[in-house]
This record gives sequence, structure tokens and C-alpha cells, in this order.
Amino acid sequence: MSEALPWNSYPSYLEKTYGYRIWRVGVDAGFSCPNRRADRSGGCVYCDALGATAAYQRTYDGTSGRTADILKQIQRGREFMIRRYKAEHFALYFQAFSNTFSPVNVLKQIYDAALEGNTWDQLIVSTRPDCIDRQKAELLASYKERGLEVFVELGLQSGCDSILEAMNRGHDVKCFLDAASIVREAGLQLCVHTLLGFPGEGENELELTAQVFNRSGAKYIKIHNLNIVKDTPLYETYLEGKASAPDVHSYIKSAAFLLRRIGPDTVVERLMCDTPDGRLVSPKDFPDKNTFIRMLASYMNENGYYQGELYK
Repeated sequence: MSEALPWNSYPSYLEKTYGYRIWRVGVDAGFSCPNRRADRSGGCVYCDALGATAAYQRTYDGTSGRTADILKQIQRGREFMIRRYKAEHFALYFQAFSNTFSPVNVLKQIYDAALEGNTWDQLIVSTRPDCIDRQKAELLASYKERGLEVFVELGLQSGCDSILEAMNRGHDVKCFLDAASIVREAGLQLCVHTLLGFPGEGENELELTAQVFNRSGAKYIKIHNLNIVKDTPLYETYLEGKASAPDVHSYIKSAAFLLRRIGPDTVVERLMCDTPDGRLVSPKDFPDKNTFIRMLASYMNENGYYQGELYK
């Protein structure tokens, strides 16, 4: 990419820190979350029954491969990364749903089994603020003794409690900040997920999200644009004409607004969603990732914007 990026990108961070690219092998370990029913229905209004299952872990008909043995998922994921990207270094990524939503002894069995038999640079566990406590954080920290860098990804989504309530997130900002403190105190790396463009969100709400993120002490952030997905409560609201997803131009403005207000050293791991076309309802005309990054960089550079310029 010829144009300089006015933010601290994840590939640049990896190159500076490790000297090589690390590829994430996403697995679905069969977890649900406390915001869902036993059949995985319910939950956040924008989330469907597949959650964040990696695309290469879905079978040919688009359904999740979560019933497959975790070790088979790992083998399939690593083979995919090697075949497509000639990958040599890997992170084990517990990706789908809330990956600390079980008793500690069960979590240890799952993590131990998944880590065996392969060489890993990182262990990454994605979860919710209401699914982490000190005992679980200490378990995750114990894997640093194996030479792993251990990350916890916490879903904030919004720093505004009224938006969180409308999302049916099932937690508030205080819960998130308490969880962030537990993660940091355990010596774990913290990455925060945010979701921009939810109905009712304006600059005041985005400002709150930036403030809460900065208060969390996280070093990493994932920024997502709202996607409306089939078979979700938000999809029903969309069909009623009461909800819409931001187009690329409005989302660029929101993403730039947030980037300008987060810490300049924050590592930006992600800047958009990549929901598969078969599930995505809106926006349908969003560009691919590389095109979007060029558009965002051009917008920020043309206006003299850069990450952290308005950081407090």
C-alpha cells in the first residue's frame, strides 16, 4: 500500500515486535455465552447463531463446523493458512462466542488439549466482560510459562450504556472496566472490540466509546462497522424500516473520529467486519478490506487527521 497509514497498524506492529507475520488459527470450541439460550438463540441483537466462527471452519453449506473435534479444526486451519499464505508462525485463537464461559477446570482441559502437538507464538481468547474473573485470568496467565504471549479480547462495543442496552449486550460499561482491570492485573494483553454505527449512535456516543477504551488501559483495539445479518433481532428491525447499517462514507467518518481520540500507541488490529455474503443483509455495497483501508487512509491524510491527535 503506497499511501502512509495514519494509524498504528497491526501488521506493522507484528513486524516491529516479532520480525514476522503471525497467522491466527480460529477455533470454535463449542462455547455459548450467558446472553444466549441453550440452543444459542437470543443474545446481542446483531449476532446470529454462528457468531464469529472463522470462515475456513465452516462446511461447504455455510454451517459451522463446531461439532468437529477441536484438534481437527486446528489441523484444517493451519493447513489452510500454510496453503494460502505460506504461513510459518501461528496463534491459537479461541474465536467463536464467549471462550471463558465454563468452569475453570473445564477451560483448562480445553486449552491444554488445543495447545498440544503444535508450536504456537500466541494464545488469544475472545470473551465477554461478564465471563472473566480473577481465577480465569490467572489460568490464562499461567500459559505464559510456556513462552506464549497471551491475549484476552473483550467486547465493549460501545462506551454508552443506553447503546449497550439497545444492543441487548447484557452488561454495562462498569462491568467492562472491571473486567479490563482483572485482565491487566493478571499480566495479560488486552484487546477491545468496538462496534460503530448502531442506531442512535452519534458523536457524543462515539466520544464516550473513545473515553471508555482509553480508561481500560488496553493496548489493542478492533473496530467494526455494524453489519445486519440474517436471522437476528436486528434483521427483523431492519425489515420494519427501523434500523440501517452505515454506508462506507459514514463509517469512514466514524472510524476516523474514534482513531483520532484513542492513544497514539494503541495497535489497531481490525477496521471492518467481514461477514460472509450468504449471511450479510446490509451493507451490501461495502468495499473489500484493502479498498476500505485505502479509502480511510486517504480521508484521514487529506484532512490532516492521525491516530491519537485528540487523545486525552
